[in-house]
Amino acid sequence: MFTKHVPPRLAVVFQDYAPPLYFVTFCTLDRVPWLASPEVHRALIVYAEIGKQSSRAAVGRYVIMPDHVHLFVRLAPDERLGRWVAGLKRSLSATAAHDPEQGKWQTGFFDHVLRHAESYAEKWHYVRENPVRKKLVQTADEWPFQGEIVSIRDV
Repeated sequence: MFTKHVPPRLAVVFQDYAPPLYFVTFCTLDRVPWLASPEVHRALIVYAEIGKQSSRAAVGRYVIMPDHVHLFVRLAPDERLGRWVAGLKRSLSATAAHDPEQGKWQTGFFDHVLRHAESYAEKWHYVRENPVRKKLVQTADEWPFQGEIVSIRDV
């Protein structure tokens, strides 16, 4: 007989990372490229600033690609990542409400908790170079849809 059981190791893992720093990626439905725009960028900043002011979420660095978003975020202990990401997706979708091809998302998102052995700076460098690898710009500094809301130091 199997019983519902939470592995005890998870409590040990998360006690060292409270509050955890998440690396989050989410994509548009069918990878339709509608995200890289000033309106979507502004909506992300507004959503992140509201989270910062309410002490519910601290968005660190982020990159908005045409069909996906990468960001680093720390949440208040009682905030759920899924709920927070869903709210962000709704906010970004509102900028594209006039176009039926835009504003839609793949179900879910990818998240990864950064641990002590991982470097926020190294992950950021890799993410920041995405527009260069996709040949959208010559250098990462040229990509206008990136930034940092709250300074988060290496974990």
